[in-house]
Amino acid sequence: MKKLKKTSLLSSLPPKILKETLFVIEFLEQNYNVHCFIVGGAVRDLLLKREVFDIDIECFGISVKSFEEAMSKLEALGVGKSFFVYKYGNIDIALPRIDNKTGLGHRGFEVKLAKEPKEASRRRDFTINSLMFDTKSKEVIDFWGGLNDLQNRILRATDYKSFVEDSLRVLRGVQFGARFGLKLEKNSCRLFRQIDLDDLPKERIFGELKKLFSAKYLHYGLFIIVQSGVDEKIFGFKISKKQFLKISKALVKYQNRVSPELYEFLFLAVLKRFIDFDMSRLLSRIGAPNLYKKKLNITYPQKIDLEFVANLAKKEPVKSSILSYDDEVSKLAKKIGVWDRAFDIGTTPTQLIKMGFKGKALGDELERLRQKRIQELKRELNSL
Repeated sequence: MKKLKKTSLLSSLPPKILKETLFVIEFLEQNYNVHCFIVGGAVRDLLLKREVFDIDIECFGISVKSFEEAMSKLEALGVGKSFFVYKYGNIDIALPRIDNKTGLGHRGFEVKLAKEPKEASRRRDFTINSLMFDTKSKEVIDFWGGLNDLQNRILRATDYKSFVEDSLRVLRGVQFGARFGLKLEKNSCRLFRQIDLDDLPKERIFGELKKLFSAKYLHYGLFIIVQSGVDEKIFGFKISKKQFLKISKALVKYQNRVSPELYEFLFLAVLKRFIDFDMSRLLSRIGAPNLYKKKLNITYPQKIDLEFVANLAKKEPVKSSILSYDDEVSKLAKKIGVWDRAFDIGTTPTQLIKMGFKGKALGDELERLRQKRIQELKRELNSL
């Protein structure tokens, strides 16, 4: 076990969360002689100097009965009594536990109390998430080499035996890699490959993939997907080494050019750019919401030309399209004036309806005027 003295670790917490955390710890220590440990992602994020939004506290040295009494006095809200978890503001308070696999799926577990910190930390997925902060000694407790892995940006399963019991951990590994820029340790990669993901419901799959899509290091997430065989299991197709290199290069190149509101669609848009697959089918496989289907309803042409860009701006400015990341698209859109406004054909459907057009005739006239305007723009560009 490795200990790292971090007396001021909690000082970087947001004021409200710090106040709640210190209050809960003081209440439990003084009234119930509880030994409190801050556990999980909060310790990891504090060490990385990342913003922390919530805190997990595990309570050692207290019975279930006394714990429930303490939670009642705190007026903490129970959010899964069978798992001994209570919520107080931004704090999750729990008794340390051990999960034993009893059935199929990621919820088929029996839970019992753990007596020792090492025993409790063993159940966590990765070493970087198994770190504990001892609120009495003010030390970071590391039973599994998480500090070294965090420093070296390595993603390693904490306990190989328990890891394979929860298939969701594979997708958690993918999004952790993408969020923190981590490389998957080779033995952990072998574990990933062994795990069947068919038991995961779509909403859980998308819940983890959405974190990947919004992450800073998209190419790291892609590498873990390819390395561990998640591409075939989740996407339904294999990404070749050549495709991986092209996609990774494009993700790195374009991720700082796309607007924040479009960023989460970039990963799949670039994937589609280099791999021919049915986007609708993929979005259905991963349980993506309708917004994804709307934003990613894209077809890449053999050549990006004026007509393609003009049609891209039929209903909205090109800057609102995920294809705005593409250099050729953005450059041409700005040239023909559709970067920040929709394509203007000189009239509107309402005006045409007033002129007597309706039904198929209305659609035909709109298309005729659109093509007419496209040809005019082509001539204007050619004359420059």
